[in-house]
Amino acid sequence: MFGSSDAGLKTALSDWDSDMGSTERLKDSTDTLLNGNRGDQEGAQRLARRLYHLEGFRRSDVAKHLGKNNDFSKMVAEEYLTFFEFTGMTLDQSLRSFLKAFALIGETQERERVLIHFSNRYYQCNPTVISSQDGAHCLTCALMLLNTDLHGHNIGKKMTCQEFINNLEGLNGGQDFPRELLKALHNSIKNDKLEWAIDGDELKKSLSELADNKDNKSITRISSGSNPFLDIAHDPNAAVYKTGFLARKIHADMDGKKTPRGKRGWKTFYAVLKGMILYLQKDEYKAEKALSEEDLKNAISIHHALSIKAVDYEKKPNVLKLKTADWRVFLFQAQSPEEMDSWIRVVNSVAAMFSAPSFPAAIGSQKKFSRPLLPATTTRMSQEEQLKSHEAKLKHVSTELAEHRSYPPDRKVKAKEIDEYRLKEHYLEFEENRYEMYVKLLREGVKELLIGKDGDAGLKKSQSSPSLNQEGQPAAAKVKRNTSERRPETPSKVT
Repeated sequence: MFGSSDAGLKTALSDWDSDMGSTERLKDSTDTLLNGNRGDQEGAQRLARRLYHLEGFRRSDVAKHLGKNNDFSKMVAEEYLTFFEFTGMTLDQSLRSFLKAFALIGETQERERVLIHFSNRYYQCNPTVISSQDGAHCLTCALMLLNTDLHGHNIGKKMTCQEFINNLEGLNGGQDFPRELLKALHNSIKNDKLEWAIDGDELKKSLSELADNKDNKSITRISSGSNPFLDIAHDPNAAVYKTGFLARKIHADMDGKKTPRGKRGWKTFYAVLKGMILYLQKDEYKAEKALSEEDLKNAISIHHALSIKAVDYEKKPNVLKLKTADWRVFLFQAQSPEEMDSWIRVVNSVAAMFSAPSFPAAIGSQKKFSRPLLPATTTRMSQEEQLKSHEAKLKHVSTELAEHRSYPPDRKVKAKEIDEYRLKEHYLEFEENRYEMYVKLLREGVKELLIGKDGDAGLKKSQSSPSLNQEGQPAAAKVKRNTSERRPETPSKVT
């Protein structure tokens, strides 16, 4: 890895200044980056103009000035986007034009904020093409993920146009996007992948500088993120929904692979469900105490997860089973039947309330089966919109499961094809159960259940996206993503 000290960051900034031959540039970049709230509208306009025309800046410098979580950076981003005229252009044409102007690199949260600014500008220029800003942002995210699916490395099955359409059902404010619009977008990305405008030397230098920032000893990270929508950030100010002692047993690793025997033992932790992350700590929770690397390593993101009573595990009482988005399986023993039921309900309620819609997916009629990508970012929908989205997803999954079962494989086919059929059936059964639970809980209303210790403020705080909230916190760690483009193992008994 690269250097991990403050000196490394200073050296990188010095290199920037030397390369650009401008002390003014170094002053602008550090002042606006570190003390952004001092700026005003005129300052934002000046910086936006210089960023757009690359006056003293590289393409790889732009995103960090647009994606910070402060008022000045937001003003700069809004001013920067005014240089782009998207009126009359399709979403994919606009996105291509936007991405050619600079390099979309940087922190996960920063990249997502930049795309939100893009989505808002596109909607502003084309208010009749897509019905809302959220709809524009949803489609923008979908195109980024579709690009990864169709053109990324190590992905076997490519998403068809019909799959793309099916998995955006109900995501346009509870309605469907126009079918012809989605077909045109899919074909565009399929025939011509999205490109970033940056040369090799710039990219190498930028990634080096980014690594120096990431390795600063004041920031501890556990991350694997290359796609802006697949990592979830640790938010130290998220609401705490439940705490208590739990014994944990790891039953299955990623993609349902059986955990090796030596790693399956029971261990007791003090569990803290904070935001969408279940932290497993050695000691009781203290709000002011920083999380250790071990705490972060043990943490589990519960987006798109499902918790149920482990009825097929009889060795211990009060055991619940938690299955995550990447199909890891954990067993937890609570201290009483009431505590077990409470953990199950609270975990499922948080997952139902805050998990972002799973656009796009990789399910189809092809023999080789892959699960969909499940974004770890928090939903931007209201509770009512979230319910409609879950209901649409439940209807879609139930229909697909019925169709799947109506065409079982012939007994004469190869064993591998039968395994593929069973894997897909198992996946669809699990998804049907998950969405049934989510719909049930949201129909009952989860607001009172999810109110944090500080009352309504706790709920509101948790509703803000972990990937969009809080900048520059002392423990800005990321939990290992619970997403997968991999194919699952054949399910074992506890699934």
